[in-house]
Order: sequence, then C-alpha cells, then structure tokens
Amino acid sequence: MRNQRVTLQDIALLADVTKMTVSRFLRTPEKVSAETRERIIKVMQEVGYPLEEAEKLQQSRRIGILVPSFNNQIFSDLLAGIESVTSQQGYQTLVVNYDYSKEREEEHIINLLTYRLAGLILTDSVHTLKAEKYLNAAAIPIAQVMDFDQSSTRISVGFDNYQAGYDMAAALLASGKKNVVYFGSMSDARDKKRFQGYSQAMLNNKLTPQQIMPNKVSSVSIGAGMLTQAMQMYPQIDAILCTNDDIAVGVLQECLKQNIQVPEQMAISGFHGLDIGLATTPEMASVITPRFEIGKVAAEILLNKINNKPTTEHINLHYRLSLGGTI
Repeated sequence: MRNQRVTLQDIALLADVTKMTVSRFLRTPEKVSAETRERIIKVMQEVGYPLEEAEKLQQSRRIGILVPSFNNQIFSDLLAGIESVTSQQGYQTLVVNYDYSKEREEEHIINLLTYRLAGLILTDSVHTLKAEKYLNAAAIPIAQVMDFDQSSTRISVGFDNYQAGYDMAAALLASGKKNVVYFGSMSDARDKKRFQGYSQAMLNNKLTPQQIMPNKVSSVSIGAGMLTQAMQMYPQIDAILCTNDDIAVGVLQECLKQNIQVPEQMAISGFHGLDIGLATTPEMASVITPRFEIGKVAAEILLNKINNKPTTEHINLHYRLSLGGTI
C-alpha cells in the first residue's frame, strides 16, 4: 500500500533529479531520457508508489489515428499536420493503417479503444455497424478528417469532395471537352463523392457520366493501364478527371508514349496537388487540398475538446483549382 507521505519531491531527491523532471516523466515520459526514466521507476518501486498511476497518465495522453495507406503523400502530409500540434502539447500518437479494408478498420478501432486514448482521429466517414457501435460507446472526442460534413455528430475537418469533383469536371468541360471520363481508385467514401460531383457536372451539360474504377490503391502504374482500358471502352474520350495525382501522372506518361497531345487531344486533371504532379511537363492540373492544415486544425480542435476548452467542431478548409498545363 502506498505510503501517503511520499511526495514527488521525495522521489526526485531519491532519484537525484528535479521535481519538475518527475512531473515531466508522469505527463510526457518520452521527453525524459531512458536512463532517467529507469531511475525514477526504480525509486517508485522501492517506495511503493503505484506505477499504474503513471501508466494511466501516459495512456490518457495518447491520440489514436487510422489511415487507409502509408504509401501515399496525402496521409503523410495529414500526419505531419497532426504531429505539429500533438508533439508540442505532449501527446503521443498511435497510427495504424487499414489498407482501405472496412474489416481491418473495424478491428483496429476496437483494438485502439482498448487503450486509454484521449482522442481518436479517423480518415473515413463510413464504418461497419460494429465499428460504429464501438465509436458511439467511446467516451472520448473523435474527429473525422479529409471530408467535410456539417451534419456530423463528430468533429469534422476537411473539404467538400463532392463540390471539388463538380468544379474540376466543370473546368474540363469549359475547356471545350465533351467526353470526360472519371478515373477512380478504391471507391472509398471520398472517391464516391468526387464521382458524384463529376457526374452532376456532366448531367448538367446533358452528357453521360463515364468511369473506370479499378478498386486498387492509386499509383502511376495503374494510371497507364486505365487509359488503355478507357480508350477501348470509350473511344471518343477527350478528357480525364483522376481521383489522385499519381494516377494522372501515369495517364500523362502513357499519352506521351502514344503521341497523344496534351491538352489538345486529351485534357487531364489530378487531385490533391501532390509533388509528383508539379514535376511533370506540362504541369498537372489538380484540385489543391490542404492536407497539413487539415491535420493541424483537427488536432487543435481535438485537444481543445479533451481539455474541455470551448471550440468549434466543424471546419471547411476548402480547396482550389490549378489548371496547370494539362487543361
């Protein structure tokens, strides 16, 4: 049983550190050297100070994050934005990847919630019924990012994927193209909203929406194959709206290989404004999205909620169109 007379100052003296160092160990152990942590833990064990209290304090400063892919600049930018806030305020992040699988996401949500998380950040808005049950029962703040949903009961920080798809499709049509095909990827919720926006722009111009949806993670290599498939399915194709810049770069490379003039014969747009699109010649048209800012703002709101500070819970950070040299 703990000796009630033992104080943090007592532990500090016995471990030959300052009281501030002991306090820092209890709040943010990662900021204390391994040697110092070992000395403090040894003293706590000797005087009977319950280490489970330190463990609870550490666990309560953990933020869980679920991303669908580690192999995409989109989510590395998002995580950098989150870490810019959490690391400064002494919170640790637990990041897991579910490879666009709803079943794996469900499993990871359940596993993460077994920890004493302070909060959770999700990159999708559609989950399995079982995952929703666990999320609704969790007594912690939860944020959903990369899409904006004003009606969500959770923190929502992102941009309007539907409107972004609509606006870029409208830009392609305004350039004089008529046979615009949408190149999707994994058919996740954000991908579907972009396609819906594109479809509405096509219908508004009395044109038929057309798509290629491979259900594969976006990459340069699948972009080239998608162009070949689209030219067989839709011989009149003269423009392509891609759900990601890497697919768009693959399309551009294949056009150059086949001597298809861009944008005269084929207009191309990507999505997200990734570095790979900025390095092409001509420069890739794209929907520029604020991934770092989304992560940063979502983390700020989440920590405000955790610390019972007043905060807004729904923020639309918008996007902008860049027509580059491919439209």
